[in-house]
Amino acid sequence: MQEETTDKFQPLAGRREWIGLCVLSTACLIYSMDLSVLFLAMPAIVADLDPSASELLWINDIYGFMVAGFLVTMGTLGDRIGRRRVLLIGAAAFGLASALAAFSSTAQQLIIARALLGIAGATIAPSTLSLVVNLFQNEAERNRAISVWGTAFALGGLVGPLLGGVLLQYFHWGSVFLINIPIMLALLITAPILLPEYKNEGGGRLDLPSVVLSLATVLPVIYGFKHMAADGFAPRQLLAIAGGMLVGVLFVRRQKSLTYPLIDLALFRIPAFTASLLVNLAGVFFVFGVFLFQNLFLQLVLGLSPLEAALWSVPSALVFTVMSFQAYRFTNRLGPVRTVLLGLLVNAAGATVMAIAAYFESLIGVLGASMLIGLGFVPVILTTTGLIVGTAPPEHAGSASAISETSAEFGGALGVALLGSLGTFVYRMTMDGADLSGLSSAQQLAVSTTLAGAVETAKAMGETAPAWLELARSGFSLGFATCCALASVTLLLLAVLARKIYVSAHIDGNAAAQH
Repeated sequence: MQEETTDKFQPLAGRREWIGLCVLSTACLIYSMDLSVLFLAMPAIVADLDPSASELLWINDIYGFMVAGFLVTMGTLGDRIGRRRVLLIGAAAFGLASALAAFSSTAQQLIIARALLGIAGATIAPSTLSLVVNLFQNEAERNRAISVWGTAFALGGLVGPLLGGVLLQYFHWGSVFLINIPIMLALLITAPILLPEYKNEGGGRLDLPSVVLSLATVLPVIYGFKHMAADGFAPRQLLAIAGGMLVGVLFVRRQKSLTYPLIDLALFRIPAFTASLLVNLAGVFFVFGVFLFQNLFLQLVLGLSPLEAALWSVPSALVFTVMSFQAYRFTNRLGPVRTVLLGLLVNAAGATVMAIAAYFESLIGVLGASMLIGLGFVPVILTTTGLIVGTAPPEHAGSASAISETSAEFGGALGVALLGSLGTFVYRMTMDGADLSGLSSAQQLAVSTTLAGAVETAKAMGETAPAWLELARSGFSLGFATCCALASVTLLLLAVLARKIYVSAHIDGNAAAQH
């Protein structure tokens, strides 16, 4: 009865709101696409700009680092001076930085342009999501709108390499940046007409020391985990993570002392907000880690080419895309709590099937498990995103959106680094018993450290299947299976914990609408 009464007074969106959603989703797609659009362009960039190894690394990474570092600042800034205004400023800056990147004549110029793109991009994700909440007052329509927004975000990662490959076939590598400009120009023209403005009139001024502390917290931690995933444990990475966490303590202390903090820590005292954030982070943590293993498994264990691996992965990518469009149906029919809990159970079942398939090195099993994970993961992520923003006070929706996006950045980096490290540990334990006699010390180190090293060593020796290579593949598969089993158990425990928190917080189908 309560639900019917609440729905009655929730105004339905009109054509203007739905067109506005298309504009916001397109902007979000471009922001997401720029995280991956350079993958295929790197050889052309290397040939043209001749970057050093370090410069090449920063060309790849600086965009994601800047996005992660500035999300909270830009989300809170939107709450203070206006979300539409911040989005428009960011769109203009994104277009200018794209032109600068496209016509860069040195590696240093491209790094600076990519850094500026990241800062501008950090305005887009929190602003677009919080404006979606402003546009759609009806709970069912808002769930659908968030699904469309999430679909655009997911499609950006899939479309980026594909579109980049098509453009590189016919044009200069700078074309992958120039495609951003007409989209941002269209956003600048249409946003003032279609999108409402919203800001917290009593939000106070932005605290610049807090901005500096937030950057000094996020950037070293993201840097440490990303490089730990790529290079393994090293003192400089642990030092960066520890340094970032230490600054994080100072950041939290400062927020407690401010009248107008950069992040209102009271948000974390909202049970549904904190529980949804935890579920969101854990979901991204395990999916990023598991899919990293899956891609390596297809190529290194089963021996598929990169193209074959990509083609075999298309069905699971389609499941993710279709579920992004349809997730709102589950949320509207089951309510947010049951959608999250059921999604976690399906995700755990998928991780269990993946563990079994990885252990027995089954291609069909791994791909089927991947599709099952998609069925559970997408509704969980989109529903918890809606709860994170919906359970926060309206004046903090931009900050809440930014916290959600930052949490996803941390979750992905942590998942790849920590699960990758666990898999590597299992692999090395397995290889301790391998007979590597006849190999040089350098070859023994390569074979016993990673499966990629073992495969490359076997190729260099002209041997297709030495005994130690089969053991190496089994060790990798065992590590993969171990990580999936850990994911399954953790997701089940998380479902139990989330249920208790949601029940105690009295979250039901009207939860977000009541805020």
